[in-house]
Amino acid sequence: MEEIRKNNNRLVLLMIAGIPLTMILMATWLWYFVVRGDLDLVGMLGTANRGTLVQPPRQLDDVDLFEQTGVPIKYADLERRWTMLVPQAAGACDEACEQRLYLTRQIHMAMGKEFNRLRRLFLSEDAVADISLAVTELSDGHPAPPGFAQLLAEQHRGLKALRLEEGAYQRLFAEHSADPTIWYLVDPSGWIMMSYNSEVPYKDVIADLKFLLKNSSE
Repeated sequence: MEEIRKNNNRLVLLMIAGIPLTMILMATWLWYFVVRGDLDLVGMLGTANRGTLVQPPRQLDDVDLFEQTGVPIKYADLERRWTMLVPQAAGACDEACEQRLYLTRQIHMAMGKEFNRLRRLFLSEDAVADISLAVTELSDGHPAPPGFAQLLAEQHRGLKALRLEEGAYQRLFAEHSADPTIWYLVDPSGWIMMSYNSEVPYKDVIADLKFLLKNSSE
């Protein structure tokens, strides 16, 4: 009888220890097929997000990224955070570009105690020094500085600006070509997973971010 009780206790302990491992394996398996596009998990379960899901998600480290100096960098080398990504095609930063920078800055500031769990990223095939600023007035009503680099330095401290390899812009941001008001949300692992445009209210974006951060360990 004592031996049976010991065996039962061992079985219970093994079952308890195996639950976390089983959960991890199931989550990994599900994410693998979601990323491949073989499984529409969101469509199966439903979603309350206000943005538009990017399906399948796109990985930033599938393309070459560079610091402004030309030094290669991997997104995976950056601190793991949720990222509001503003893409820009080659050429000048126009009104839509400036407005997206302003909007994501205001959203970031409005996140309060969650501020440090987010960052903003600007991606373009051009170096910041080669981008001109094609507006005379900023979204907050103040006069625009004479150049784009000065705009980032004065109005967008803390924003990370990286360069894309040639040809990568269209692969990563196809939707932005049709709608220049679009910007993206990137998860801590570098997956571009949701897009927003000017039709999504400011408060709805904040609601999405708060929900994601509440349910994320990063």
